[in-house]
Amino acid sequence: MKKNKKREFQSSELVKSFARIHGFEDKLVAFEIKDFLEDYLDESLFQEIISVNLDDKIIQLRINSPLLKNDFKMRKSFYLKKFQDKFGEEKFIDVQIL
Repeated sequence: MKKNKKREFQSSELVKSFARIHGFEDKLVAFEIKDFLEDYLDESLFQEIISVNLDDKIIQLRINSPLLKNDFKMRKSFYLKKFQDKFGEEKFIDVQIL
């Protein structure tokens, strides 16, 4: 039996249309990116990610750990490509590591 994620409601068309009307579509995409990172990264590494935001097609990742922050900076183009493959190339132009 598949376990439902905390944010499973995001995929609902009603929620997406509500977000479009009220202008917080970017926040829903940021939640999807965070869910993707939760699945992709080890649990201890994922705990170091403080927040994920999307602002003008730029993904902003706040990371607590200096080592993980450096790893993301070194592999920035790799992660950007992963996000573009998963969510669409037109949605993102850059990744900022903060």
